[in-house]
Amino acid sequence: MENFALNQFGQLVYQYCGLNYLQNLPSLQTKIAKRLQEMNMSLWNYMQFIENTPKEWDIIVELLTINETYFYREDKQLSVFQEVVLPTLVKEERPIKIWSAACSTGEEPYSLAMTSLDSAVFPLHQIQIVATDINKRVLQIANKGKYSKSSLSFRRIPQRWLQDYFIENETDYTVADHIKERISFQYLNLLDENSMKQQQQFDVIFCRNVLIYFDTETIKKVATSFYHSLKQGGLLFLGHAENISTMGIGFETISTNGTFYYRKG
Repeated sequence: MENFALNQFGQLVYQYCGLNYLQNLPSLQTKIAKRLQEMNMSLWNYMQFIENTPKEWDIIVELLTINETYFYREDKQLSVFQEVVLPTLVKEERPIKIWSAACSTGEEPYSLAMTSLDSAVFPLHQIQIVATDINKRVLQIANKGKYSKSSLSFRRIPQRWLQDYFIENETDYTVADHIKERISFQYLNLLDENSMKQQQQFDVIFCRNVLIYFDTETIKKVATSFYHSLKQGGLLFLGHAENISTMGIGFETISTNGTFYYRKG
């Protein structure tokens, strides 16, 4: 009976946000155990509670999502973005629109803004970055842009960035206002088709190290949504272990200096 209930709960999670724990139910049980204890509920009662209280999904998402990120992550991609992508876009003489999907605590979209400023190709006011995540707690952290000096967020950051793009406080660094104001942080579930359809006309999408937690069917669904969200010729960057080149979505696979990414054909 307990395994059956866990499987049912796993199905609910999968349908809601695409995270597939159906082959790893013990891990799902471990992650949810403390919440069940806090609520003094059996898993069956908890599932009924979720049905009647949809906001509980915010708590579940916090328990199940992994928010490992840091500034200047996957620097080879950032180099291609700075040295190849941005100079190509500037030829169109218009503002550019970038989407950081599953942005976690904000280090990625801030890194994209800082990299764009470093390029000196675009004035920063011509760059619009939309950053989304399903975890509302991490979005609050991202919005504040304040990170402890002892945080692993700074493990790879160029020292010059700390001097140029942050305000130093006694125990933390805060992202400078001229960087923060280029980014709009928003809640978004990548499996919510209606919300995804509203994300339109992007030049570049970054969604890194997220699809590895989805099964093939969900990966194709999300990647297809990204395809429709891009302008013609728009680019999609995924994590180095994520590959959609054989899924027949319509993307052209590009390799630049050993970095793979995708262009909307």
